[in-house]
Amino acid sequence: MNELTTELKNLHEDTLNNLKHSKSKNTLRAYKSDFKHFASFCSKHGFKSLPTEPKIVSLYLTFLSKTSKISTIRRRLVSVSMLHKIKGHYLDTKHPIIIENLLGIKRTIGSYQKGKKPILINDLKTIIKVISEEKIKEINKLRDISLILIGFGGGFRRSELISINYEDLEFVTEGLKIRLKRSKTDQYGEGIIKGLPYFENEIYCPVRNLKKWLKITNIKSGPIFRRFIKGSKLSEYRLTDQTVVLLIKKYLQLAGIENSNYSGHSLRSGFATAAADSGADERSIMAMTGHKTTQMVRRYIKEANIFKNNALNKIKI
Repeated sequence: MNELTTELKNLHEDTLNNLKHSKSKNTLRAYKSDFKHFASFCSKHGFKSLPTEPKIVSLYLTFLSKTSKISTIRRRLVSVSMLHKIKGHYLDTKHPIIIENLLGIKRTIGSYQKGKKPILINDLKTIIKVISEEKIKEINKLRDISLILIGFGGGFRRSELISINYEDLEFVTEGLKIRLKRSKTDQYGEGIIKGLPYFENEIYCPVRNLKKWLKITNIKSGPIFRRFIKGSKLSEYRLTDQTVVLLIKKYLQLAGIENSNYSGHSLRSGFATAAADSGADERSIMAMTGHKTTQMVRRYIKEANIFKNNALNKIKI
């Protein structure tokens, strides 16, 4: 009997462990942060947060609607639901009191999402010019230039960009192949290979600039984008994704561009928008960015074509 009890206990623990590993660490961290916010709301009003009930969740959503966007409200609802699942509790998020409340909130506050601004071709050229004119050593310039050009050229998320290792690179006649072992939309590690061709203009060529960076640093293994110590001494430590954001904002500011609405995602969205503006189709953009659905890509295409396919162009005044 004791052996059976122990076996069931182990199975229960393994099941909970599988549930935790079904999501990435970043996703779990976000769930916990959101649930902490929900738990604080419950504590303040004398409610039980785990397990909770649909009526309490609906009140929480109304509370959020006073200050939050619809996307944030939906995300927090998912987080509360997922934490219940992970802890072995059931929460009916399809209950009418939740669904109908969400519909009412959406009608009241709207669902428009203002994304971060993309770094477009002219922005990219300006940033590279600013870095080139910086009074820093060549090794520092090459890291930042190759980081930004690879980030843009491959339509990378910032977490993907800093995760690239030397072993993931393959230089071929046409350019560079980068094997991405895992990404936000590839949690099972099936992998994706991105191909970056050579550019005619060497100044803005991701492949040629990366080659220069690897040559000057003699990196032969491990992370390709690393931190500097004491100015220009290269360490073995991988850059953080936050560093990508800080570098983008730094060079935008030096270029005289207001940087508050830019982020690490601006390289990725900039690639997609520029590609759409140049006539690239959905499939080829998605092949590079790794998007699994067309929804976001079509948004980039729509924004890129807002003036190109504008009906007002047909009106002659």
